[in-house]
Amino acid sequence: MKIVVAHNRYREAQPSGENTIVDAEIAQLTAAGVEVLPFLRSSDEIPSMPRSAKALLPISPIYAPRAQRELGRLLDEHRPDVLHLHNPYPLLSPWVVRTAHRYGVPVVQTVHNYRQVCSSGLYFRDGAICQDCRGRALGVPAIVHRCYRGSRAQSALMATTLAAHRGTWRSVDRFIALTTSIAEHLRDYGIPEQRIVVKPNAIPDPGVPVPLGTGFLFLGRLSPEKGLDLLLEAWRRHPDGSLGPLRVAGDGELRPLVEEAAAQRADVTFLGPLDRDGVHAALVASAVVLATSTWHDVLPTVIIEALAAGRPVLGTALGGIPFLVGADTAEPAGWVVPPNPAALADALPAAVAEAASRASAARTRYERTFHPDVVTRRLLDIYADTARTAESDRRSAQ
Repeated sequence: MKIVVAHNRYREAQPSGENTIVDAEIAQLTAAGVEVLPFLRSSDEIPSMPRSAKALLPISPIYAPRAQRELGRLLDEHRPDVLHLHNPYPLLSPWVVRTAHRYGVPVVQTVHNYRQVCSSGLYFRDGAICQDCRGRALGVPAIVHRCYRGSRAQSALMATTLAAHRGTWRSVDRFIALTTSIAEHLRDYGIPEQRIVVKPNAIPDPGVPVPLGTGFLFLGRLSPEKGLDLLLEAWRRHPDGSLGPLRVAGDGELRPLVEEAAAQRADVTFLGPLDRDGVHAALVASAVVLATSTWHDVLPTVIIEALAAGRPVLGTALGGIPFLVGADTAEPAGWVVPPNPAALADALPAAVAEAASRASAARTRYERTFHPDVVTRRLLDIYADTARTAESDRRSAQ
């Protein structure tokens, strides 16, 4: 099988879980014997572009001519079975879907965010969930509120891009929804049920879990939508030291909030940004991992890392978090609560008391749902079915 993986990498200065997942998926597919043809661009290329190329950047989300020419040559030369698209912005453009179809190549897209509808991709604005652009032909609220990169002009361009490519997205042969929540988003957007499959991401198996450590770990971007302020407000409702340690790892605009909490309480430790070894050590030291997002977080990789390490997760009942934790299964790998301080504060002592009894369920959920062997087999089945369906449709049209 021959697959083109198309992805516009996010800037390295802003670490992206999506970049990491795409790299891991390419490695997993290659290990499974798939011939992967990467068609990758990076936003880090933009500063070094010639002036003529930079002049075209404002229209590239709608139509990126250079990317279409280069993709056309790749498709013509290699004749792949499927093109697998991840992020198209800004250097690829959703037009790659049309280019692939022009060469008779079906398209699978993994949906990592809500950008079919929302200019920021988050359904989150001014510290709260926002879905003002749902159902609109043009996302005027995104323009008014400068939702894309804090710029009214760039927000207008992105809103126009989303409107212009509504038909493009609806022509995608198969959508990979990372969770049931994303599947619901796609149905709401008008994608037929038969073109949506749920397949989460995978992370490498870290091996047999070691016994639980103590306390809680928050690992992620220190930004408002990740719910750090919610967590700290809930934490302050308990006496210092009564829940064990709270370790916070990461970086971002809310870093001063964590540093202040660590200065005020002996049971709060700020670990700062961590490398892979540091993340592993922090997981090993902890008993429960926290995922306290206040937006519809699509698929926080930290939850899969926690499950792989046999650490149960306490999260908010938003986005993909309930799916990841298996909240509706017979043996959930943690707990989900409403995104408010009182509910989270009530859940913290229960998580301490029940962590050991949920550890085995956490590891089992990883092995059955998020292990690379399981996920890669699922992805190969999706490619094969998409290619078969596209070929059958072509024959029917002749």
